[in-house]
Amino acid sequence: MNWLDEVTWDANGLVPVIAQEYDTGRVLMFAWMNREALQLSSETNQAVYWSRSRNKLWRKGEESGHVQKIHEIRLDCDEDVILLKVEQVGGIACHTGRHNCFFKTLKDENWVVDQPVIKNPDEIYKHE
Repeated sequence: MNWLDEVTWDANGLVPVIAQEYDTGRVLMFAWMNREALQLSSETNQAVYWSRSRNKLWRKGEESGHVQKIHEIRLDCDEDVILLKVEQVGGIACHTGRHNCFFKTLKDENWVVDQPVIKNPDEIYKHE
């Protein structure tokens, strides 16, 4: 059996993926992969995701340069979630210019931003 066949793909052929810093354990982001994205990620040791909004493969960092170098790929006990342990090149995982995508925390029934912008997204994404 091919190792990709052991993954439980959803009805759209996708699996949820959590990207975690390999050295700190900090969760950087959540995304999706299809079979091709997972295969390419395994072959290149760089994170490749499936963009549902663009309906195409998304090579993390292809525009920003903030690639994710994969140290380990793990499959959860139900075989329906992938965990990538990565090195986040440039220290920015979020398109908002922050270290990770989970930069809001709930305090007194309000979402509060608790992370600074490391780099202005306008400087990262020149075409937007």
